[in-house]
Amino acid sequence: MNTLDNKTALVTGATSGIGLAAARKLAAEGAHVFLTGRRQQALDDAVAAIGPDATGVRADVADPADLERVAAAIRERGAGLDIVFANAGGGEFAALGDITWEHYASTFNTNVGGTLFTVQTVLPLLNRGASVILTSSNIDVKGAASFSVYAASKAALRSFARSWSAELVGRGIRVNSIAPGPIATPGLSGLAPDPEAAEQLLKGLASGVPMDRLGRPDEIADAVLFLASSTSSYMTGAEIYVDGGASQV
Repeated sequence: MNTLDNKTALVTGATSGIGLAAARKLAAEGAHVFLTGRRQQALDDAVAAIGPDATGVRADVADPADLERVAAAIRERGAGLDIVFANAGGGEFAALGDITWEHYASTFNTNVGGTLFTVQTVLPLLNRGASVILTSSNIDVKGAASFSVYAASKAALRSFARSWSAELVGRGIRVNSIAPGPIATPGLSGLAPDPEAAEQLLKGLASGVPMDRLGRPDEIADAVLFLASSTSSYMTGAEIYVDGGASQV
């Protein structure tokens, strides 16, 4: 038997990078995975890459109507929900003097609001013993110039994991977070304005990691699988740092 046979999972932000790697990993271990993404073609491609154990629902986690459509699709399948990987999020650089209300609102609406209302919307569907996993970042315990709004949003997710784990423990639901370091994803490269700047950004980030390299999406997916499965049955309210030692060494 696979680790997640007969389980149902939801992965948001699943069309590339960490989300796609996690969705593939969960499906490979036997789960039926609902994937969300904002771009229909990318979502279709992700579902095709995973196969019949994947269902795509186009959704923006910052849109309540979209989240209701996701919940309706899961409800229609009739098996409830055993795993939620609330992964959708993003951010942009902005120095303190350049931060605008729009920058703040966009970051918090997606990273904080999107995570909050994703979990809230599917809460009635969670089976006893379900695992909720939030994507935070190792920046939630570090300082980063020109990235303060993003860092604050990820610190909020760390707080969510603690509070929700206390609130949901009576239902047997575990809530944990994962704190990746710099991971080689399209989203990370997209923080730079052009390919040359992206190369310099990635080199600079890798040089700050004790293991002297960027992480891979599949390495985060392995941690997601651990938290999704019964292997981590005695863990809740915790955060796992998967960052090559950048926040610890």
